[in-house]
Amino acid sequence: MTTALLNRAKAGDGAAFQELIDPFRRELHVHCYRMLGSYQDAEDVLQETLLAAWTGLARFEGRSSLRTWLYRIATNSCLNARRSESRRPPKEWDVPHVQPPEPTRLGEVPWLEPYPDLALAGLTIPLGPEARYEQSESMSLAFVTAVQVLPPRQVAVLVLRDVLGFPAQEVAEMLETTVSAANSALKRARATLYQRRGDPPAVTTPAEQDLIERFVRAYGSADIDGLVALLTDDIFISMPPLPFEYEGLDAVAGFFAAVFGRGRTVDLVPTSANGQPAFGAYLRGPDGVSHGNGLIVLTLRDTRICAMTRFENGVLPHFGLPRSLRSE
Repeated sequence: MTTALLNRAKAGDGAAFQELIDPFRRELHVHCYRMLGSYQDAEDVLQETLLAAWTGLARFEGRSSLRTWLYRIATNSCLNARRSESRRPPKEWDVPHVQPPEPTRLGEVPWLEPYPDLALAGLTIPLGPEARYEQSESMSLAFVTAVQVLPPRQVAVLVLRDVLGFPAQEVAEMLETTVSAANSALKRARATLYQRRGDPPAVTTPAEQDLIERFVRAYGSADIDGLVALLTDDIFISMPPLPFEYEGLDAVAGFFAAVFGRGRTVDLVPTSANGQPAFGAYLRGPDGVSHGNGLIVLTLRDTRICAMTRFENGVLPHFGLPRSLRSE
């Protein structure tokens, strides 16, 4: 950041402002996503952040770096969004002609959305020396889901300290609190997260690639026995914004039986989300057109599938996937 560029931006030069903030735009979006668990909410809050930065730039005195100042604005914008009562509520079951079995439980994070790995391509986020998480783990669905149940202030401290490695003093200043209070919030957040963290993304080995290919064949042909054979005993299925969650082989097999029991067949288009294998799911129609039915994200453990998360078809455009496919 040059002084001349900053002065031009402060004087109202919009092009200079864009040049100042462009290096930070993508990492700020990732930060907002971690805190909010929703790709679309992160988009909205990022725009609020950049508007606040533009209107407040004259007050930036350079006592911290521009990056730290932007993170302060973004974090507090996320905290406001987390406290809002307008977050997406759970959705009623609306799959035609399918009666789901009784769920194991109801999920707590109906607003959860996946993050496309394409949006992370080539992005390197500077980390402080105190960062405790690999970037891939802190983008996993398990991690993002776990932090959503923390109180807002604890989320902010955890992400700023343990994911990004900001110093304790800077985090306290960002949140307008004391170092002692920030450290106390961090301690409580770590304790809760330790109890709730799931499996981090696995590096795809040849055996895991074979597992993925077997999943595609079984799911696409509605082979329930073949699907169940690929799962861990503690398999977990969730489907935000629907709150239904199923855990264990018997519960998941019953769910598959309900979904595929009426002859529904699906085409899967591979992609990746949150560092995990993912698929656009397209329900085959009698007219030769397969219509977007959602996005499925897999979590792997020891050459088995230990979790499946299904999202609605509204997320497909974020992954560059079409709304429908026509058979050749």
